[in-house]
Amino acid sequence: MATWVVLVDNAKDVSNADTPHKVMSVRDYMMRPKLFTGTHPNIINLSRSYSYQGAGYYASLLAEARQHRVLPNVETMIELSRKGLYRHALPELEDSLNRCLGKPGAAEAGERILVCLGHTAIAALEPFARLLFDWYRAPILEVSVASGQWRAITRIRVVPIPELEGDARAFMMESLERYTHRAWRAPKQRVPMKHALAVLSNPKEELPPSAQSSLRHMAKVAARQGVEIVPIGKGDLDRLAQYDALFIRETTNIDNHTYRFARRAVQEGMPVIDDPVSMIRCTNKVYLAELMESHGIPIPKTAILSSVKEAAGLEARLGSPVVLKIPDGSFSRGVYRVEGETAIAAKLKELLEDSDIIIAQEYCPTEFDWRIGVLDGEPLFAVQYLMAKKHWQIVKHEDGKQSKEGSFRSVSLAETPPAVVETAVRAASLIGDGLYGVDLKSFGDRVVVIEVNDNPNLDHGVEDSAEKDVVWERLVRWFVRRIEAR
Repeated sequence: MATWVVLVDNAKDVSNADTPHKVMSVRDYMMRPKLFTGTHPNIINLSRSYSYQGAGYYASLLAEARQHRVLPNVETMIELSRKGLYRHALPELEDSLNRCLGKPGAAEAGERILVCLGHTAIAALEPFARLLFDWYRAPILEVSVASGQWRAITRIRVVPIPELEGDARAFMMESLERYTHRAWRAPKQRVPMKHALAVLSNPKEELPPSAQSSLRHMAKVAARQGVEIVPIGKGDLDRLAQYDALFIRETTNIDNHTYRFARRAVQEGMPVIDDPVSMIRCTNKVYLAELMESHGIPIPKTAILSSVKEAAGLEARLGSPVVLKIPDGSFSRGVYRVEGETAIAAKLKELLEDSDIIIAQEYCPTEFDWRIGVLDGEPLFAVQYLMAKKHWQIVKHEDGKQSKEGSFRSVSLAETPPAVVETAVRAASLIGDGLYGVDLKSFGDRVVVIEVNDNPNLDHGVEDSAEKDVVWERLVRWFVRRIEAR
């Protein structure tokens, strides 16, 4: 039968009366190397501190040298010493925690969760506790959790046993007995993180290109390829050079911080999606219209307007109604359907107050818009965005009200009409080799490009519904190839 030894700093922490196993001081264990000659005990290190080069640290270090199986080992101690070192584990841990919190009986979980040797007092959270223990084999851990719909982990802390009182201490001792009456189980081997990919996002953005839950899913996929996803915000520009690449998941604009981040990434020689050139090209619909037309890419009939006088005869040229667009709108903003010369002139006058140029296009009514994702010149995904209910666009904006989006239909690339895919790839290739979302309409025998987005939506369960994790895997590989080619 295996020999278990419990190490403590002070006899008051755990005594021989508390457990059937041998209890000895950390100091005695360190200074008496021959005490276990010829045996290989299992060591539970309950030192009050695991700080670097402290007594608790050295006890585990010496245990490994003596070929004694010990928890925690020094690697775990170091990783738990600060959040930056265990951040890569948080997406998987948070995903498990939030699944558990949705189960019956989890309501009693508060802002701090105590995990003792892979167990917690809340039965519904046991899967999370086991996963945490697989990641970090430490006897006593406290997980601090933020409130909100998604419970984010703000801190993982090693708890000294003297801090436990009453029921918490009794639970720890019960967990110790359970743990020591089973076979020693080695921690799972995990893929070492080779690269750090910074993801710029704003959790408070109303219509982000990727939801936070989707970025957490991406982190799980990326971890399998040795890539750590590091969330950053607009205040982290000075830290950008610490990472290997940048993925921008905020709505981009050349006059806000997203452009500054993209520019800085290029200056540092980092792979980046979206790159600043793509931002400049895609943000402006006037440029896109000229670019597509000059390269023979089909687009709706289009006119570029710079004065109210040019509204005369517009319906005769483009059909009625007419669609007026500001050059740099996004998510269906700044796009208006107008009919009648008087109404067109009035709307055009209003829009020209903020922009010297306005785009007018023929109205192409369809049940949905195609969105083809293109990465590095190859199709990545296909999806149909349906129009918002009782509206002619996929997003309905009303002053003072929350935006309403239409539904979607996932379509595999193999089932997507070849003309749609080919046109999308041709259009995206005029912009660059990054990630683009090409919006198209298909009606009659026509396929026309509406716009090319440098910052396309990419959400788990929507754009990846047909191609599954292949979408995320290819995206991560895009970054890895460029990081390793530097």
